[in-house]
Amino acid sequence: MITEPTLLRIGEAVQIGHGGDREAARLLFAEIWAEIGGERGDPLHVCTLAHSMADMQDDVREELVWDLRALAVVDLLTDERVAEAGVPLTVAGLRPSLHLNLSECYRKLGDLDRAREHLGHARATIDALGDDEYGRLIRNGLEQVAEGLR
Repeated sequence: MITEPTLLRIGEAVQIGHGGDREAARLLFAEIWAEIGGERGDPLHVCTLAHSMADMQDDVREELVWDLRALAVVDLLTDERVAEAGVPLTVAGLRPSLHLNLSECYRKLGDLDRAREHLGHARATIDALGDDEYGRLIRNGLEQVAEGLR
């Protein structure tokens, strides 16, 4: 169970966005982003916030910027740090979703080579996910993106 205050606030912003107020979610994300020091912050906070903020963007180019920020710091994470924060995934379990989102952004932008590249990365890392609700969500997303690239 996630116990870190920063991650809980990021989760609160996600819920606000999923509740329909994407602008309020973006404002809360921006506030948290400033508090954590932006890209110089704790890699777990940067990755989580950037990955979540990407989902709240109305412009695919902005979404891509945030998804790239999340991917840029994932290699700085350790399984110990993720577990310490109460996140129920390993670092390897974060990668499929990051690459899936990047694949979809590039597909929307018409950069099909990069979209296929990230789809390949997502597929190569998908075995890190279990056969649970989250794993099925990401696997379904992979199939949808792959279909869009056909």
